[in-house]
Amino acid sequence: MPKVKTKPHSRQLRREGKGLGAGIRFNTGLGQHILKNPLIVNSIIEKAGLYPTDVVLEVGPGTGNMTVKMLEKVIACELDLKLAGELQKRVQGTPLANKLEIKIGDVLKSDLPFFDACVANLPYQISSPFVFKLLLHRPFFRCAVLMFQREFALRLVAKPGSPLYCRLSVNTQLLARVDHLMKVGKNNFKPPPKVESSVVRIEPKNPPPPVNFQEWDGLLRIVFVRKNKTLAAVFNSNAVKQLLEQNYRIHCSQNNLEIPEDFNIGTLVQGILKDTGYSEKRARVMDIDDFISVLHGFNAKGIHFS
Repeated sequence: MPKVKTKPHSRQLRREGKGLGAGIRFNTGLGQHILKNPLIVNSIIEKAGLYPTDVVLEVGPGTGNMTVKMLEKVIACELDLKLAGELQKRVQGTPLANKLEIKIGDVLKSDLPFFDACVANLPYQISSPFVFKLLLHRPFFRCAVLMFQREFALRLVAKPGSPLYCRLSVNTQLLARVDHLMKVGKNNFKPPPKVESSVVRIEPKNPPPPVNFQEWDGLLRIVFVRKNKTLAAVFNSNAVKQLLEQNYRIHCSQNNLEIPEDFNIGTLVQGILKDTGYSEKRARVMDIDDFISVLHGFNAKGIHFS
């Protein structure tokens, strides 16, 4: 990601952004919906609990309405060269010029820099991949306060039994504490998006749970394809059995284990589910501890998901 260096200039900083963005055609295809309500901007920053020594990562800064109110060092990642230029002009000639570093490019395709906190009005189309890029990032950051599409935010915090409970919910809550902070109406943006929004705070669990995330996610991908079916029914699928048998044979080969001639993967899988007590359970009502028990049950018998 190339950097744009900000140079001192005599232009006075317009903190509330009046007049900024005038004449700019925002690209809604890139998720450019600028948060214009200063009260909400202030509230988001307040809930991040920033310290003067923090390095703050901001993704999609737009014209800088939130950027200029964060007095800490800010690394702003912007895909749009024109908006990056607007932000650069906004801080020229101000003390913030030396505290702002602009990186131009696709944040999903770039390595994240070191940061203490992430505060962003995120382009909604990158919400899911960016959340997991954040949660798998090392070294750990302290917290992230992010704007999401309302339904996506509610999926992040959904509990077992909720209609919105899904693989995203379980994966996120495995790796982090997630809290819904506030709702934000569409009229607080320019241009207004077609959907309502919400602000969420994410705090990664440090240390993380002792789970192989790739294998964990492999299990969840299977059980949440049909989350209303019993696990016995889900794992009776021919495609699932074929995948697990392939993984099992690889495991046996790597560990010099002999496979009996009458081996049947379906019998082994159903036996594991029965022994662990999860044959009749459904993913939509299972919590993190349940999934950990299922994963350990399979692993103990040499069945893996990655």
